[in-house]
Formats: sequence, C-alpha cells, structure tokens
Amino acid sequence: MIGAGEPVTSEQLAQAMATNPVVVRRVMAGLREQGLVRSEKGHGGGWTLARDPADITLADIYRAVGAPTIVAMGHRSENPGCLVEQAVNDALSGTFREVEAIFLKRLGAVTLDALAKDFKRRLAKHKQSLEDQIHAAK
Repeated sequence: MIGAGEPVTSEQLAQAMATNPVVVRRVMAGLREQGLVRSEKGHGGGWTLARDPADITLADIYRAVGAPTIVAMGHRSENPGCLVEQAVNDALSGTFREVEAIFLKRLGAVTLDALAKDFKRRLAKHKQSLEDQIHAAK
C-alpha cells in the first residue's frame, strides 16, 4: 500500500491519483513548507509524513495548500463602487464567515490517522467482496 511508512515518490502518488507528478510535487511542496511532510532525494527517497498522522488534520492540510475558496459564489470585488453590490456583499459576508468556520471545524475533527483506518477498513471489505465473487463464480 502506498504510504505505509515507506517513502513514496511523486510518480507513485500521481499514478494513484491519476494526475501529473508535477501537480503532486507542487502540492507536496506546500505541505513540506508547513512541516506536514518531508522529502528525501535519491534512490529509496520520496515523500514521508513529518508528523504523527494522529496529529495532522484535514484543516492543517487545507491551510497548507493555500486555503482555497470553499464557496464558489463570492464578492466580485472587496470595495465595489456599486451601492447594490455593497449591499449584497454586506448581506453575504456573515454567511460566508459562518460557512468557513463550520467547514474548518469539521476538517479539524478529521485526522490522517482516522482516514487511514477508514481506508484500511474499506480495503479489507473490498478484498472480501472480491474473494466472495471469485468463490461464487466457481
């Protein structure tokens, strides 16, 4: 399994996520800057977690990748000249802050350790399902 304590290359991660290794390296660099992962160069090198997975939350990761906008609808400009746009911005600002606070709170409650346990449970169930299908086909 990728990431089971051994270094994982950008190429391996990219293949698992069906993306380009350059994209993976860009994201991982942000995670490294925040102290969430570390990288080793050379043969046997790759990416590893820099902290205990029980101490890394999805909120940590969200912030490390630049805290992208979570609500697609937002202010077109922060200081609009249009009075209607000013009124709309004022009406929506509190709601946007509430949504972000709830989102960050929920992300903060999910650790990488919890995700890994859930993944392992799902993988075991999937393998059992495949074995059941093979036995039923015989």
